[in-house]
Amino acid sequence: MKSSSEHVELDRFDRQIVELLQADGRISNQALAEAVNLSPSPCLRRVRALEEAGVITGYHARVNDRALGYGLTALLLISMDKHTPERFEHFEARVAALPEVQECLLITGQEADYQLRIAVTDMDDYQRLLLEHITRIEGVSGVHSSFVLRRVLHDRVLPPR
Repeated sequence: MKSSSEHVELDRFDRQIVELLQADGRISNQALAEAVNLSPSPCLRRVRALEEAGVITGYHARVNDRALGYGLTALLLISMDKHTPERFEHFEARVAALPEVQECLLITGQEADYQLRIAVTDMDDYQRLLLEHITRIEGVSGVHSSFVLRRVLHDRVLPPR
């Protein structure tokens, strides 16, 4: 399997397959094959090869946060006291165990080391997560929060190159 940082060369069939699966991960192999003008067996082989190469990393359903009771989305910029592999590994393991953390990015160009996207029910739930979990992680030296007013773009289809 290729690493996630290695570029994979795609032909026009592969690019079409990736675009269609990003738009509709539940499309049947038959419909996918017809859409890209291949027979089902070669189409399925290409999908499996894209999965094995790490181009396709999974399939999921998009859900409405609010319909599930998560009325507040926040972006947290997290600063760490030390920049050591052990400190980062510990932080990443702890936030990975928090179901409210929807995304964790190690970043540069800010005064922070990480950006988290979290989904919580309300401001009380946010305060609980912050005070009982995030700030208690060893090494966290600062947290700056921003609250999402409206999601403008979400899960945008990435055009394959």
